[in-house]
Amino acid sequence: MNPKLRIAVVATLVVAGAAAWWVWGRDDKGDRALSGYIEGESLYLSSSAAGAVSQVLVVRGQRVVAGQPLFVLDAGPLVAQRDRAAAALAETEARLDDARKGQRPQELAVIDAQRAAAEAALRQAQAEYNRIAPLVRQGIYAPARLDAVRAARDSAQANLRAVTSQRAAGGLGARPDAVRAAEAQVQQAREALAEAQALLARTGPRAPADARVEQVFFQTGEWAAANQPVVALIPDDRVKVRFFVPQRDLARYLVGRKITFTCDGCAKGLSATIDYVSPRPEFTPPIIYSRESRDRMVFLIEARPASPRALSPGQPVDVAPLGGGT
Repeated sequence: MNPKLRIAVVATLVVAGAAAWWVWGRDDKGDRALSGYIEGESLYLSSSAAGAVSQVLVVRGQRVVAGQPLFVLDAGPLVAQRDRAAAALAETEARLDDARKGQRPQELAVIDAQRAAAEAALRQAQAEYNRIAPLVRQGIYAPARLDAVRAARDSAQANLRAVTSQRAAGGLGARPDAVRAAEAQVQQAREALAEAQALLARTGPRAPADARVEQVFFQTGEWAAANQPVVALIPDDRVKVRFFVPQRDLARYLVGRKITFTCDGCAKGLSATIDYVSPRPEFTPPIIYSRESRDRMVFLIEARPASPRALSPGQPVDVAPLGGGT
């Protein structure tokens, strides 16, 4: 064998053996660093309506803050729908106001004039009755004359009561059933407007939290189908540290405990809080429940880093093992 090749093979075997001992060796006291990596869960932003992409406001790798616009779809049809809903709401509100107001002031003025005329007619009829009644008692006029003026007075009184009731009804507005129907129409129109505004707002979604832009799937002018992702984000609150713990040490890693970790080029003093412990173990094949295989059994742990902004998904980390205390 070529000496150089023999040296390379031996070196490779030594490195592989050292790595295997470092990962699965049982002679240590559990104080070696645990291997892990940074994981980022993607959040896909889309529009509930199909349309052409009119603006892309971010680029891949960019950091965004909560509330920052990401992209805008052509919203022409939805703007027209929103405007129609707003016009329908204004119409139903006007009908409700009209139902509550009753008759117009001009119509009430006509009734007021009719009432004034009825009052004048009653005064005249009453005066005629007051003049004729004594003369009838004195025998100057026949009783039939008194009956005639009494009937005229009663008719004037009835006419005044009718005009007064008409004036009161004119100020009441529509019947309660009609008012409730108008109110229901107003509520329905408001809900239609809210739905149209929500659809319009979703054509230009904003970042729900501070995040980094993972991917941009569409560019300006391209057609995006409804609910098809246009931009993918990795929010800071979805960045986590993933690492694996041997089954013999699992009891130390409880939800809520803090861990410390390091990574190449990272700042010192990085920490994270455990928020998930996998209930299922993972093995290095073959899967045989022997003493040796239990040594290969590990459990996935996830922890939320205190400072996720500087961490990049996929980045390897070394987690300092926890001691036996809680």
